[in-house]
Amino acid sequence: MQGMAGHQAASAKTKPLYTAEQKRLRDGSVWTLVQGVLAPVQFLVFLVSLGLVLRYLATGEGQAAATISIVIKTLTLYTIMVTGAIWEKVVFGVYLFAEGFYWEDMVSMLVLALHTAYLVALFNDLLDTRALMLLALAAYATYVVNAAQFILKLRAARLQSAAEAMTNAGAAMEAAQ
Repeated sequence: MQGMAGHQAASAKTKPLYTAEQKRLRDGSVWTLVQGVLAPVQFLVFLVSLGLVLRYLATGEGQAAATISIVIKTLTLYTIMVTGAIWEKVVFGVYLFAEGFYWEDMVSMLVLALHTAYLVALFNDLLDTRALMLLALAAYATYVVNAAQFILKLRAARLQSAAEAMTNAGAAMEAAQ
């Protein structure tokens, strides 16, 4: 049991991602399910759009399809950002920049800014098609970084839950002895 005590001491040093109440709110919120559905949908839209953009840049073909896909990707991003802000409000009490998701939200702002810049440039004819596609790729690169942040955060939450379960099981075993 000495290993368990060492694990508990190490766990006490790192702040958990969710308090017990936040975990209850997260698990009970419909917005958690919405985010769980929208995230893979957005990733699929991203992959299709990325392929269309790269095809256009490589061949000069499919400009309309690539442009439409970027607009759809951006609308999907706006949807997940709005619903994500609602989720954050339900779980953490703030719409953005909750302590546990501060850096993910900061990078999300850059992702939003680049996608919005694309739409502004597109609808105001500010850039030629190639420059628009390169701007979309910059937006997509930041999206990939942001998606990786959220995947790592999800993994951390799962590890936290597993560590809590082990701690609870260890305490139950000690109490039984």
